[in-house]
Amino acid sequence: MSGQRVDVKVVMLGKEYVGKTSLVERYVHDRFLVGPYQNTIGAAFVAKVMCVGDRTVTLGIWDTAGSERYEAMSRIYYRGAKAAIVCYDLTDSSSFERAKFWVKELRSLEEGCQIYLCGTKSDLLEEDRRRRRVDFHDVQDYADNIKAQLFETSSKTGQSVGECCLGACQRSRQNTGKVQRLN
Repeated sequence: MSGQRVDVKVVMLGKEYVGKTSLVERYVHDRFLVGPYQNTIGAAFVAKVMCVGDRTVTLGIWDTAGSERYEAMSRIYYRGAKAAIVCYDLTDSSSFERAKFWVKELRSLEEGCQIYLCGTKSDLLEEDRRRRRVDFHDVQDYADNIKAQLFETSSKTGQSVGECCLGACQRSRQNTGKVQRLN
């Protein structure tokens, strides 16, 4: 973890290929990587310094591998997390079912962890609405049931990425101050 002080630990969870790494890249580096996809092995860590009110906060983001073979390892990374962004691909219904698995895991092992449901790849729906495989109302009902906030995002366009990540930081700090990026 490179010795950095982390004030808020956030873990990214979800099935492989849902776009967790792309979400982190967009939020932390404001870029969308194009090219051959490389699976995350184990987890990747990145820190982002932000302002919460008049305080400087370090947000530590753990981008976990989505492959089921790394499932046991993921538990190591979400231990002590203040927030979890549980991702699913809006064009893949099985990814939402897998997201429910991660929510159940978090609820049983990290009771105080705030959960954010994050539907990814919304830009693909802009191109063709028929590609949607996860019904918004079903997810909203589920989010209401588990008291989670719901976002539909696009790492490609940046749609709602900042709102999702900033929301996770703000609620985790239990601070009403506005969160801003430090340049």
